[in-house]
Amino acid sequence: MSHQNISDLIEAYLKKILETSEMIEIRRAEMADLFDCVPSQINYVINTRFTIQRGYTVESKRGGGGYIRIEKIQVANYHQFLEQVNLLFDETISEKDAIAIIQKLFEEGILSKKEGNLLLTTISKAVLGKEVQEDNIRANIMHAILERLSYEDKE
Repeated sequence: MSHQNISDLIEAYLKKILETSEMIEIRRAEMADLFDCVPSQINYVINTRFTIQRGYTVESKRGGGGYIRIEKIQVANYHQFLEQVNLLFDETISEKDAIAIIQKLFEEGILSKKEGNLLLTTISKAVLGKEVQEDNIRANIMHAILERLSYEDKE
């Protein structure tokens, strides 16, 4: 049996629900009770694994009737989607965020597995080195990729 940490279990649980529903509302305290963890663990999972780069929007309301709403972003328009992704970052982007964007492009069928793997290699720290401007170089590469993809027709 594989060993998963609590964050992986929470993520898998929420993604399983999102397979059949485009949007879910959860209560942080109830989720914490379900997984026998502190409520901040639920926040951590949502803040790191359900980001816009990964194809989710998150809305939360605090207080007694508070909730956290997670919604899958639906890609209705290929070119509009690429444009929106391109606006997520300016002159810098971290390796983690670039990887999340490439993963989402793969999941949406915009990139093949081979293309995605090539891009992951291109934007990696191993290739870009420990340059002072590593995040700037990565951002330039990602902007160029997204612009180029927007000029091509989706097959």
